[in-house]
Amino acid sequence: MKPPYILMCPPDYYGIEYEINPWMSRSKGANVPQAHRQWRNLHDALRGLGVTVELLTPQPGLPDLVFTANAGLIFKERFFSSRFRHEVRARESPYNDTWFAAHGFTVEHLPEDMYFEGAGDALFCGSALFAGYRIRSDVQGHQYLGEVLGIQVLPLELVNPRFYHLDTCFCPLAPGEAIYYPAAFDSYGRKVLQTHVPKLLAVAEPEAHRFGCNAVVVGKTVIHNSNCPQLAADLLSWGYHSEPVELDEFLKAGGSAKCLTLRLDGEEAAGWR
Repeated sequence: MKPPYILMCPPDYYGIEYEINPWMSRSKGANVPQAHRQWRNLHDALRGLGVTVELLTPQPGLPDLVFTANAGLIFKERFFSSRFRHEVRARESPYNDTWFAAHGFTVEHLPEDMYFEGAGDALFCGSALFAGYRIRSDVQGHQYLGEVLGIQVLPLELVNPRFYHLDTCFCPLAPGEAIYYPAAFDSYGRKVLQTHVPKLLAVAEPEAHRFGCNAVVVGKTVIHNSNCPQLAADLLSWGYHSEPVELDEFLKAGGSAKCLTLRLDGEEAAGWR
């Protein structure tokens, strides 16, 4: 079996240069040397699990290019490029498209009137694509993907601006298993999750605010931000190994482990893998 395959982007130009979510504050900024150390620790933790890590070349003026999860959605050899809601992030797309085209993916785009922010808002759990909408992505974009790919799409409305992408509050572990932060969803969204994911692990509010749900799953290991002891204990009770990595400098921009990675070969929980 091939080792997991993940795309990351070094934080050479990372910083808080604008404010497009409640976490971001230009006045507070980021400790760039510390961000480099934290990014390297995540990179090394993944390599230690046998992951093949590809690197996207960082670009000046694109501080959020480091968050590769938002580049687009992977489905087998197809890459559906994101159409960002904010212009400051839309400038990332040409670099993402060039990389994926050069690495053997078919690059595809959604219609111009649909916002869609990639694996930040679209996560497979089994054969279904769970899709967050309202704050960054449009439900129409996810419906379009469902039609094009011939898959079931389950839209989930996000109601808390601090949890502006689905991957900040929902993390599939395996088909039928996931962790989530219930308060990020409306009552209907919670019902959808409870109906379609047989095993759901709720993350406590303090640890959700540390982006405990924004985790990377490699087999039975879950890498997540540090200081989430209850999540670590709960994962252990489910048969998973928890590997905390401090990523607080990226939390300042509204991101953590999952945001900093894009699984190129399909998430652990993706039925099409």
